[in-house]
Amino acid sequence: MNYFIDVIVPVSLPKPFTYIVSKEEFDFLVIGHRVIVPFGKSKLYTSVVVKKHELYPSSYKPKKIEFIFEEKPLVTEDQIKIWNWISDYYLCNIGDVMRASLPSGLFFSSETVFKNKSVEKSIINSFSDDEFIIYEALQKKELRLNQINKILFKKKSMPILNQMISKGYIESQIELINKYNPRYVKYYKLNDIYISKKKSNKIIGELSRYPKQKNIIEFILKSNIDEKSWINSSLLKKKSGAGLSSIKSLIGKGIIKEKYFQKDRVIFSDIQKKQKIKLSKPQLKCLIQINKKFRKKNIVLLKGVTSSGKTEIYNELINDKLNQKKQILYLVPEISITSQMIYRLQNRFGDRVIVYHSKYSNNERVEMWKLINENNKKAQIILGARSSILLPFRELGLIIVDEEHDNSFKQFDPSPRYNARDLAVYMGHCFSIKVLLGSATPSIESFYNTKKGKYEYVELLERYGGVRMPKISCIDLKRSYSENKMTGFFSKELLDEINYNLKKNKQIILFQNRRGYSPILECVKCGNIPQCINCDVSLTYHQYNNEMKCHYCGYKLVKPTKCDSCGFNDLNSKGVGTQQIQEQIQDFFPKVSVARMDWDTTRGKKSFEKIIKKFVEGEIKILVGTQMVTKGLDFREVGLVGVIKADSLINFPDFRAHERSFQTLIQVAGRSGRSNERGHVIIQTFNPGSVLLKQIIDNDFQGMYDNEINERTKYLYPPFNRLIKITLKSKDYSIVDSGSVWMVNCLRQYLKNKILGPVSPEISKIRNLFLKQILVKYYDTGDRESTKKVISSTIKSFESVSFFRQVRVSIDVDPY
Repeated sequence: MNYFIDVIVPVSLPKPFTYIVSKEEFDFLVIGHRVIVPFGKSKLYTSVVVKKHELYPSSYKPKKIEFIFEEKPLVTEDQIKIWNWISDYYLCNIGDVMRASLPSGLFFSSETVFKNKSVEKSIINSFSDDEFIIYEALQKKELRLNQINKILFKKKSMPILNQMISKGYIESQIELINKYNPRYVKYYKLNDIYISKKKSNKIIGELSRYPKQKNIIEFILKSNIDEKSWINSSLLKKKSGAGLSSIKSLIGKGIIKEKYFQKDRVIFSDIQKKQKIKLSKPQLKCLIQINKKFRKKNIVLLKGVTSSGKTEIYNELINDKLNQKKQILYLVPEISITSQMIYRLQNRFGDRVIVYHSKYSNNERVEMWKLINENNKKAQIILGARSSILLPFRELGLIIVDEEHDNSFKQFDPSPRYNARDLAVYMGHCFSIKVLLGSATPSIESFYNTKKGKYEYVELLERYGGVRMPKISCIDLKRSYSENKMTGFFSKELLDEINYNLKKNKQIILFQNRRGYSPILECVKCGNIPQCINCDVSLTYHQYNNEMKCHYCGYKLVKPTKCDSCGFNDLNSKGVGTQQIQEQIQDFFPKVSVARMDWDTTRGKKSFEKIIKKFVEGEIKILVGTQMVTKGLDFREVGLVGVIKADSLINFPDFRAHERSFQTLIQVAGRSGRSNERGHVIIQTFNPGSVLLKQIIDNDFQGMYDNEINERTKYLYPPFNRLIKITLKSKDYSIVDSGSVWMVNCLRQYLKNKILGPVSPEISKIRNLFLKQILVKYYDTGDRESTKKVISSTIKSFESVSFFRQVRVSIDVDPY
């Protein structure tokens, strides 16, 4: 009898592959085990077992596996179920889902290694120049392909190598490389014979001529190191004042011993737990309601105004689950929030909190993965961004999705293009996990689901401590410009209010949703604007390094001194970015500390934390930022928030522009007045009379919701219809154009009026690839499965046409 396993290979392929195993391997392996399998001609891949069976595959002869990694499975069965759902719902390959879910440190990579075989001298004399160079280099050591390419100064040396292998001059073998490197730390201790007081005193006397060595021994003895204890290398050197040479001398004399211990890179804070904050009456009532609603449904939406104390309610729910020995996932949209949130959670729960996001190294993520997989007590509360929804939970009892409306929960590129909030909702339904969606400005879809009875709903409409909501004012930029009341990009009212708050020792946040110095640089004479050579966009000017940069492909050049088109030497910057706002406000208030928080200033691992810490401690008085400053941050001394220009948000060409503008501006307004004194928000706009701005001033979420629902009912947008965006990319415009027409004609045969397009998007070329987009609208009731089947089969047919093989096709389900 034959035994088989199905494994997912981390390659962009739609299904698992079958391998043959022995009876012993079959009995040992379980779902979730990592195994090394051969795939293709000469590649080895780290794969995950998803099925065991005795059915011989019909279309190919199964290969044997190479070996099994660990005794216990690394991936849970629930995870595999989630992977399959992501693959089916988001129309992506299961191999892509696996690669996105596992840290790259858990994948072994394979490389081909070449070495010499014994060859007669007469044959060596007949070698070509390249063959002789390769053979001579391999005499010294085995080499990899990239090393041979460098020796030959060639990009491709495989044809020569294959020829030498076929003639028997050299041979090749596959070598596995482990991407995860455990961290080892040196420790020292006294040799056992010197532990006694008599022996230690004697050795100290003998070392009187060597003061540094003597200091080492005295420190170890003062530290009460017994025969089982070891002392850290760095601590020993720091406290004794001795160097490595002194330690080595003592090892050579047999007085101390050295040993390496494996240590986690994950550093847990030693913050002591503080007494919990007493809930206010509205908070307590809200908590009771949430627990009551959880008995009815697994999904609850909490709409709580900014600074209402939602975090303390989350903490109470977390505490209940910890008492039940459950794990808790706390999802936040941006890693900028985690630095503040981790401090709060550690204050309440000590070292039971772990943070997981993309700023950590692969080695650190592997170690966190293993702690979570083991349900380690140090990883019971997992605070993380979008990707943490894919971790290997063993006893997950609660998912909190903070700022659930935020589109940062949506993964856009690369595949899989999932939404972490929606995945949390699926997990709640599928595995009976309690899911709390929290926001001051819920998404239209989530709020609609409460109206339809899919989610339960709870409100918290009072700020903690009875603090009043901030006063919101609109400044008419048209009038300010016409009356000469503008200084740079600042109205007189905004500058006066900044000055007033500074005198009161209050802090200010200035919001501008565009990074860089200015969006475009324009020639005064001919109007030419420097463009990216790879994308259909203008270059953004960054003053701090005097560069013009593309925010899509990264192309950059030094700021030109004259126009490339006409040679005129007067270039004028147009538009405004965060750098220019920072420069202007620093000029207006030269003695005030001003900082900026955007993508350019927060690339480093600790950069978010440093800026936020300085702002919280009052070192920074004015903080200029993009949407990073809007997302759930708690600053107690902010008296004023200034929105430099709201129109670019409101007028963005997207069906969710008004919803997102409302959410962003209410959220940024909520950063002010979070202590006893009422805050103030000033919004500069060219259209102060718009209905949306009135709703923002009145904090009228229901009015905004009603307007949006009417619009979306009329034009068949979510939540009434679902969307699937198909994007075609190619270096050849004519091919991508004809391919998009072919696909639309094919789709319309089955889906008819559900198809919109093809169209060129607003940015029609990115990284030298021309883009065409097709939008599919479908009802979410009975149309979902049939529509997706038609799309999948159409794309499969499209990819089989040889003329379209150079066209890349990507699918984005729910592209919003």
